[in-house]
Amino acid sequence: MTNNNSSGMSNLRYQVDESPPPLLTFGLGLQLAILVLPGVVFIPTIIFRAAGEAETYILWAVLASLLTCGVTTILQAVRLGHIGAGYVLVMGGSASFIGVSITAVNEGGLVLLATLIVISSLVPMAISMRLSLLRRILTPPVMGTIIMLIPVTVMPIAFRMSQDVPDGSPVLAAPTCALVTLLIMTGISLKAKGKLRIWAPIIGVVSGSIVAGYFGIYDYGRVADASWLGLSEGEWQGMSFDFGLEFWILLPAFIFIAMVDTFKSIGCSIAIQSVSWRQSKAVDFRSVQGSVVAIGTGNILAGILGTVPKSIRPQSLSLTPATGVGSRNVGIAAGIIFIAMAFFPKGLAVILAIPSPVVAGFLTYIMATIFVIGIRTATQEGLDYQKSLIVGIAFWIGVGFEYRMIFPDMASEFLGGLLQNGMITGGLTAIIISLFLDLTKPRGRRIKLPLELASLPKIREFLSAFSKRNGWDTTMTERLNAASEETLLSFHESDDVEEHKGKYLGLLVRKEDDEAVLEFVISTNEENLEDKIALLGDQVTVEPVEQEMSIRLLKHIASSVRHQQYYNTDIVQVRVKAPKEVA
Repeated sequence: MTNNNSSGMSNLRYQVDESPPPLLTFGLGLQLAILVLPGVVFIPTIIFRAAGEAETYILWAVLASLLTCGVTTILQAVRLGHIGAGYVLVMGGSASFIGVSITAVNEGGLVLLATLIVISSLVPMAISMRLSLLRRILTPPVMGTIIMLIPVTVMPIAFRMSQDVPDGSPVLAAPTCALVTLLIMTGISLKAKGKLRIWAPIIGVVSGSIVAGYFGIYDYGRVADASWLGLSEGEWQGMSFDFGLEFWILLPAFIFIAMVDTFKSIGCSIAIQSVSWRQSKAVDFRSVQGSVVAIGTGNILAGILGTVPKSIRPQSLSLTPATGVGSRNVGIAAGIIFIAMAFFPKGLAVILAIPSPVVAGFLTYIMATIFVIGIRTATQEGLDYQKSLIVGIAFWIGVGFEYRMIFPDMASEFLGGLLQNGMITGGLTAIIISLFLDLTKPRGRRIKLPLELASLPKIREFLSAFSKRNGWDTTMTERLNAASEETLLSFHESDDVEEHKGKYLGLLVRKEDDEAVLEFVISTNEENLEDKIALLGDQVTVEPVEQEMSIRLLKHIASSVRHQQYYNTDIVQVRVKAPKEVA
């Protein structure tokens, strides 16, 4: 619940459930696809070039990447059942998997990589099913630290690529191409205003490629030899489930990074909702669950086709407020354009001919933005002493293990060198510290009752005992009882016994400083209580009189209300501040 409703996108021309004109839809879909295209093409190119694979396979991997991104982007937009978010969430290659994917190809070949991708794609599925249970682990400091460590693991690859040029190239070719690409991207991002800023990666890559052409390291021959239409000549390696030692050594790393990528995508899935409606709405976690399932589905397809995993790209988050169009039709258009690009070999050749130093400049820029996203994520709820310590300790432990500065011999021998990945060691450190803090703080009290009005006397008895144990007087006890009663009444929309048969209410209550925090875990309800409270005063009557009165009373009693909706589960957190004289 928030008293400020101005956070909605009042300047939105088309919100997510509206349809802009077809020409506008196609134009924005094309722009979004072009913005994401470098990542779709470059990430598989980076991985397979670094692993020394043949150009024929790189062509296949890029083609498969385009097809996979197109299908998954459309799935995200249309939301088929429990698959997809129903928002513009464009998919692209996942930079998080660059390091471990190169290792997998080097250790066991392309078949091993495909197998690991398919198995790790089950992680998003599992997280979606248990998303409500992970809310205490997926804290901003933990997620932010993990995201900040992604560049730590990837940048050594970028630095090596910045020096990768054909033999006999001019000495200044590699550094000049990389610097021009990076400086132009950075300059536009820092100084440009409006829509020009979101084109910074494209302009930087084009500029770096022009410089590469001047030095003679841009592969014009590849572009000339490519056909205009049809399928690129590629080579699919297939996959196998013949699990060997290399598989079991690398599987934990793939699973952990799949978790990290899923957590990062969850943040994008939440953020897109805030910019896709004119009126501010509470986060729909059912949509978030759908987006995570779509990611898992797309990654299964990516593994089968022999390309790299996908994740949600943040470009749609910036394009929607910049253009004022949040319609899901834009996402459908972008997905169709991705698929069409797979049948345009000449266009792919133009991108694949870009030399490694230019790609390194692009990768440096992307990693810098990811690092900043990590900082913002870690600090989005503020940093007190405990949160700062989690971020600081976990980040530097991750850096230390990544660059072989902490117990290098021991780390290299443990589980095949698993601890040498800074993102894994740093992320595990953040999670362990957070779990320790959660386990050592005062425990709350729990009660489970049928979801019916007849449970109110037992709830009052339970809360009265809790209030007495914490030294609160009858005023605070009455507030707690009133808050619980109005919350229950808000969800008890009818007196139909059959409607509520078999449904239960779980109540957890704990003390935090001068507040009591009540968490209600209840069966799924179609409407969001937080939205109902925010809408009070904006329309004359939105509910039956008795229910609207309950919502108004709850708004008056509670200092905040947070309603998280998941499939089959609703979690409502109500905070009630104690009167000052008894706090």
